[in-house]
Amino acid sequence: MPQCLRFLVSGRVQGVFYRAATEAKARSLGLTGWVRNRANGDVELVACGAPAPLAALEEWLWQGPPHAQVTGVQRMPVTDESYEDFRIAR
Repeated sequence: MPQCLRFLVSGRVQGVFYRAATEAKARSLGLTGWVRNRANGDVELVACGAPAPLAALEEWLWQGPPHAQVTGVQRMPVTDESYEDFRIAR
């Protein structure tokens, strides 16, 4: 069973294609889950997969797409979640 992690990303992460870039990165790493904007300006995501791809995604989240300015990434484990692909949630 894959491990799932929830991430909260803060900084200038909305309006800079952060969700679309995260979706592309997660899919390229073979991860499943979702990503969405939060009302407070953060981006939230849940990613599920093997430990190495999850670590690679977490490292990438600190950079994000070219115009993002990430100031924080919080990671929390989640259980009992399963997804077939990675998508942008509403």
